[in-house]
Amino acid sequence: MSSPELNEVADRDEPAAGSSAAAPTTDGPPQLSQKRIGLIFAALMVAMLLSALDQTILGTALPTIVGDLDGVNHMLWVATAYILASTVVMPVYGKLGDLMGRKSLFVIALSIFVFGSIVGGFANSMEWLIAGRAIQGLGGGGLMILSQAIIADVIPARDRGKYMGFIGVVFGLSSVAGPLLGGLFTDVLSWRLAFWINVPLGIAAILAAVAFIKLPPVGVGSKPRIDVAGMVTLALAAAGLVLTASWGGTEYDWDSPVIIGLIILTIVSAVAFVLIERRSSEPVIPMSLFKNRNFTLTTLGGLAIGISMFGAIGYMPTFLQIVNSVNATQSGFMLLPMLGGLLITAIGGGFLVTKTGRYKWMPIVGSLIIAAALVLFSTMRADTPLWLILSYLAILGLGIGLAMQVLVLIVQNSVPHSMVGTATAGNNFFREIGASLGSAIVGSLFVARLTDQLASSAAAAGGAAGAVPSDTNSLTPAAINALPPELHAMIVDAYSNALSPVYLYLVPLMLAAALLLCFVKEIPLATTVVQSEA
Repeated sequence: MSSPELNEVADRDEPAAGSSAAAPTTDGPPQLSQKRIGLIFAALMVAMLLSALDQTILGTALPTIVGDLDGVNHMLWVATAYILASTVVMPVYGKLGDLMGRKSLFVIALSIFVFGSIVGGFANSMEWLIAGRAIQGLGGGGLMILSQAIIADVIPARDRGKYMGFIGVVFGLSSVAGPLLGGLFTDVLSWRLAFWINVPLGIAAILAAVAFIKLPPVGVGSKPRIDVAGMVTLALAAAGLVLTASWGGTEYDWDSPVIIGLIILTIVSAVAFVLIERRSSEPVIPMSLFKNRNFTLTTLGGLAIGISMFGAIGYMPTFLQIVNSVNATQSGFMLLPMLGGLLITAIGGGFLVTKTGRYKWMPIVGSLIIAAALVLFSTMRADTPLWLILSYLAILGLGIGLAMQVLVLIVQNSVPHSMVGTATAGNNFFREIGASLGSAIVGSLFVARLTDQLASSAAAAGGAAGAVPSDTNSLTPAAINALPPELHAMIVDAYSNALSPVYLYLVPLMLAAALLLCFVKEIPLATTVVQSEA
């Protein structure tokens, strides 16, 4: 990155909350009409929904899928392949978008995603299914990043608040609609519809993007230099970290050669990445970004929120299925209160940002509300009334709606426009890492506690000890609900007693995030779209 851009990053980081400095403005191209912005935004929302949905839609369908394709040994890879591929390519799309323009990349990412959906829809083996998920991830990571960056290309930061609220709704909707649709397709129709539904929606988004998205050209003066070495080392570091989090304590013991090797790969690749980025002329994640207070603080906050959010809701559908004896579709509907809470704060908070220009309070208050929800989750037991659990989910949604999406707005408003894609990708990259870590941390702690609880239950059962399952992999909702009443109650108690206290481990993380976010500088929101490249 050139020294003028470095100076611009530093300059944009200086004004503090309440500063008398004017909001950053730059004479740019004529503003787009509200109709054109609405059409662009609709296409971007569809793309983001597709990408976000595919992180969760197969969760409730997996038991049926592995049964149909005879691939229980590869079950973990169905989810890991998508998350890993999408996480790895996020910074790549962000940087290439800044260097080469975003519209063509957006269409390419959509096309890759649709192709992956077709591969998954036709899959007749677990290998082909995993390949389809990986291809989807290669496109889905681009959809997430490019959509948010394109919004910054056409909508001023001051007006972007209300749009960011709806983006937050997309993420919340996907966390609820994913398990719900996956369960509905599996229970009523076919799990393959989880793939085929993406094809018409993806094609519609491609056509809308080609017809409606018009962005200023990116003038680079010379052929951009692609940071291949940085991209490779970042991909290796991310892959090592995600696989360590996914496999450690579940597929492999933490002290196994595989996990130790992955940890070494992660550390070596991360160190090599930093060294390469310090010397690269066009680094994929410039180290100078971490000199920007707002970028660093919001990225750490996003990491913490990702860990807590996905750690909190990852096992909630299964908890509801086992403890309340409901099917996959019903457990999906039970997540609707969380979506309701998220709708209220994401949309309402977004309009408040646009109206007042004040935003610093939102992620702080949101983090504290998430911490409160985690404390409430830790009190859940087998006899906790369902309405009370649903109210806890609504409180979690209120916190997520306030905290999550405004962090992207803060990042975009704190860097020069020439780095919007890179900064947006970096922030999302670490949030996705947090999502992987959150699911893995809660999963590992839960499995360890559940094993101990089952052992205790077996000992307490005396002569019936042999009837208590010792293999946690066999504890599917259907298998547990088919057990005799006495044994069923014993397993349900063990499950709830194992999971609920784990949520307390996430509370200090959210309190630390709230404290860090107190040091964010509330830079006045830009009132025009800055197009320094045009």
